[in-house]
Amino acid sequence: MDSVKTISPEVSGFAEEGGSEAKEYLISDLSREFGVTLRALRFYEDRGLLAPKRIGTMRIYSSRDRERLSVILKGKQLGFTLAEIQDMLTPTEQGGKGGIDLKLSLTKVEEQIAHLEGQRDEIDAAIAALAETRDRLRSQA
Repeated sequence: MDSVKTISPEVSGFAEEGGSEAKEYLISDLSREFGVTLRALRFYEDRGLLAPKRIGTMRIYSSRDRERLSVILKGKQLGFTLAEIQDMLTPTEQGGKGGIDLKLSLTKVEEQIAHLEGQRDEIDAAIAALAETRDRLRSQA
């Protein structure tokens, strides 16, 4: 049986400083802080990854939404699809407060490493082919 590890916002590099009071954020706040587009945040909401409360047409994100976004972005950085990230997002109880982590198994991590190494091999082959073409074109000039 695979052991399961988690990636928390602290590991993702987006931990909130000074504790996590019940702070609220506008979509523009999170967009600016995390360097993602408003469209991306709305897309995550449409996919069920984020669930901000609404006041009219305004989205109000909680500290929990912010924490969840940081974990989603870490999952993307690791090369996982949004569907995989959604399956791995798990609320956990840590020290009496609910945190959000990305649940990773050894098998899942090894599969992702193999997938990324395969992509790297394809990229290396494409670079070699392009370099060869470039060299041929230079010699003809």
